Amino acid sequence: MLLYLHFDSKTVKEPVISLTTLEKKTLINIIRGSVGAREGELFVEIEDSRASEIIEFIRSKGVEVTEIREKIAKSEDCIHCGACISICPVEVFSLNDDFRVEAEVEKCIRCGICIYVCPVKALELPSI
Repeated sequence: MLLYLHFDSKTVKEPVISLTTLEKKTLINIIRGSVGAREGELFVEIEDSRASEIIEFIRSKGVEVTEIREKIAKSEDCIHCGACISICPVEVFSLNDDFRVEAEVEKCIRCGICIYVCPVKALELPSI
């Protein structure tokens, strides 16, 4: 499961991810993050089977947690050039038999790299 974590000025100074990993004996895959002195945000992947337990623990530490259900969206503006195929780290995009780009959006980790390489801006990440 993919989660968005928002840390405020108090929680950004705490080792919430480390505590969660150690106390809940779980792995947390950090996909992308931005952490500063006053706030931070992380996109993380956790085990689906233990999601509610892990989310509850992270929230108990004062961190805002949002489950990410919306993944990458491809508009009809797509020209099927394939630029997204070569850059995607988790192989969301592929060419079908008609040489048209298809997206398996459930694989998306919201890294956003594909958005920057799309020459016609046909890709977007819905807001959280």
